[in-house]
Amino acid sequence: MNRFLLWFHQTGSPANFDRYAARWAPWAFATAFVALAVGIYGALFSVPPDVNQGENFRILYIHVPSAWMSLFIFIAMAIQAVIALVWRIKICEILAMSCAPIGAAFTVITLATGSIWGKPTWGTWWSWDARLTSELVMLFLYIGVIGLNSAIEDRRAAARAACFLAIIGLVNVPIVHYAVDWWNTLHQGETIRLLGPSKMDSSMMWPLIATVIGTKAWFVGSLLQRARATNLEHEANKDWARSAYGATQ
Repeated sequence: MNRFLLWFHQTGSPANFDRYAARWAPWAFATAFVALAVGIYGALFSVPPDVNQGENFRILYIHVPSAWMSLFIFIAMAIQAVIALVWRIKICEILAMSCAPIGAAFTVITLATGSIWGKPTWGTWWSWDARLTSELVMLFLYIGVIGLNSAIEDRRAAARAACFLAIIGLVNVPIVHYAVDWWNTLHQGETIRLLGPSKMDSSMMWPLIATVIGTKAWFVGSLLQRARATNLEHEANKDWARSAYGATQ
């Protein structure tokens, strides 16, 4: 068997996943802390004010990584949902459902920082244009997955129903991403690319790269921690789960 597939199947075991999550979650959080500290310090103290937006532009170092994460996490959730539905892997159900609250949090940060940024830049806190509205729909989809997973008493049936919603909601991801290209929106077009030509000066890019790494690492740590807690709850009657829970106390 292919090494990756072998690792994937082994990690899919609840007991093996618990050990994997316990080992790597602290490292992910540590990486996130360092990367975010470096990025935020650079954004506040090293990067000069923007020639057009002045000091207001600094919020992009939180807004842009959060916006990217809101899309990235939804894709990750949908992929886990497909695996859970096709191969009936319980850990993938847990991972998919654990993605939703984290993705919702990043989407809220995106909408909040976008409004704060938009007021001095565009003269309004909110506009019902395509990019902003589709991002709000993204938040509602995350909330829908969370609510559906909590509304059904049978947790396996609840997870499967929520997984279907996650897969269906995936259609909104390209709408959010390409909204500024498909429609005439208040939101500006793509100006920042980590790979390839960007309209942002290269001297301003390194704090953004650091915060992008930090948000990715924070997501991994949060996902492993949330999924581990749910896994232990579901497997509470197993000897290994009782031993693992006791070790954490």
